[in-house]
Amino acid sequence: MKLLPSITPIIHRIGAGIFLQALNASFAIALCPGAVVDAQGAGEEGAALHAALVREAALPVKPAWRPMMLNLAALHGRSILPAVGHFPYPYQSIGPGYENGRIFGHIDLTHERLDTVRARPEHVRNQIRNELAGQQADGMIPGIIWFDPAGKPTWKNFKSFPPIWVVSAEAYVDQTGDEAFLRECLEALRRQIGWFEAKRGLPNGGFYYLDQVNDNWESGMDEGIRYHPRPAELSAAVDACAHVYLLYDHALRWSRRVGEPAAEWERKATALREFIRTELWDEGTGFFYDAWVVRDPAKRHLAFEGMWPVVVGAATSGQAQRVIDEHLLNPREFFTPHPIATVAVSDPRFELRMWRGPAWNCMTYWAARGCWRYDRADAARRLLEAALDATAVQFERTGSIWEFYHPLLGDQGALQRKPTARKDPCRDYIGHNPLFAMTDLWRKTGGSEAPAGREFEQAGVVQQLPVFAGRLAQRTTHPLAWASGPVADFDGWRQLGRKKVLDSLQNPPPAAPWNFPGPRTSVPWSAH
Repeated sequence: MKLLPSITPIIHRIGAGIFLQALNASFAIALCPGAVVDAQGAGEEGAALHAALVREAALPVKPAWRPMMLNLAALHGRSILPAVGHFPYPYQSIGPGYENGRIFGHIDLTHERLDTVRARPEHVRNQIRNELAGQQADGMIPGIIWFDPAGKPTWKNFKSFPPIWVVSAEAYVDQTGDEAFLRECLEALRRQIGWFEAKRGLPNGGFYYLDQVNDNWESGMDEGIRYHPRPAELSAAVDACAHVYLLYDHALRWSRRVGEPAAEWERKATALREFIRTELWDEGTGFFYDAWVVRDPAKRHLAFEGMWPVVVGAATSGQAQRVIDEHLLNPREFFTPHPIATVAVSDPRFELRMWRGPAWNCMTYWAARGCWRYDRADAARRLLEAALDATAVQFERTGSIWEFYHPLLGDQGALQRKPTARKDPCRDYIGHNPLFAMTDLWRKTGGSEAPAGREFEQAGVVQQLPVFAGRLAQRTTHPLAWASGPVADFDGWRQLGRKKVLDSLQNPPPAAPWNFPGPRTSVPWSAH
């Protein structure tokens, strides 16, 4: 087994106790690569990913965050399973605590890749290739893939999912400079755009998800309030439009980057951006809505999906600032003690169930990215820090990383998942908790916390001493020091030292005036 490199700095940063906990877990995984750990084999790839994330956890963060991050690092390691079905590489599940721990894909996988791209970029590349290996002939990329005990994959061949995978692909290329991989992804992106245009495009502009038709919840926001009731006819959905704009924008930039024609993508991106800015925006409330309610105030509700045009860069600067200041940072709406609430707390539809109110860390991360995109590092930092603080509190209370969280920082047991099937949020859930990506963005936006250590001393302190310590030492002669003083006999030195101490204790302080501004007189010390 290879030990972690640069162990000493890591121990200094995270503390010996926490480091030993993480190291013990690494040994357990590395010494038993084929062993069962909570029914999930980690293998060499899992051990390598875990170790890399432990190193990333040593970067500057608030000390209270580090235990949950080390726990998440271990969960990442446990979620790596052997290549199966059409996957060319070992695959990462959504998390040990979801279903049987063998579910792959959806937006969860993008969050996992964004969480691990700095620590182990080759893992991210391999997970993207696994995902694209399932792309159908019609261009659709499957959402959730299930595996039976024999390793046979199953997915719904008519149901896609929010195509945010392109963000993680670009993050990998930016991290590694692997431009050849960009060409590989661009071809898959073109085909996926073709599927969305053919299957989810609307004749009057915009795009939709199957949520408008049935309970397949293609948007990933199961039982979200926007579809109760459903619109009478298919209409542009704010999240679907923003996500397809994200595809156009990446196709445009990737094509330019690899030297291929980009005019088509520029034309489509411009048209959809204008559609979002004009048809899905309400100037009165300063927020984005679905097309079937945007002009009908009685039917509108404040659901977090209205932030997506800001996240993907489709909003104007003025629109983005209003969404950020009037909504995302508004404690009466989305800026709850654990942000962001998925439904504004002031909305009558708010409740502690699934996507109807609880906070999902992944969506706080996307909200922060949107703030950062529009030069609002201050807002991004506030959102991230509040969410990470709250997650750390819940981890200290429960010892778990949760699928979603109480937005008011209350008891996790008060949350509900769905009326049928599982009733409470899953524990040990990785896919909606990109805590490493969140802390990385927190640092980029100016977040800092001075942990114990010389690297983060305050102004006026050098080597854990006041800056004047050197000058003070220079003028200190230490005439009674045993090693350098004038007395060589120990008994004589001891008697001289005692005398000095007693003299210092008994001598009165210098006389000082006490009745200023009257006559300058002094009173002997014995008179007091």
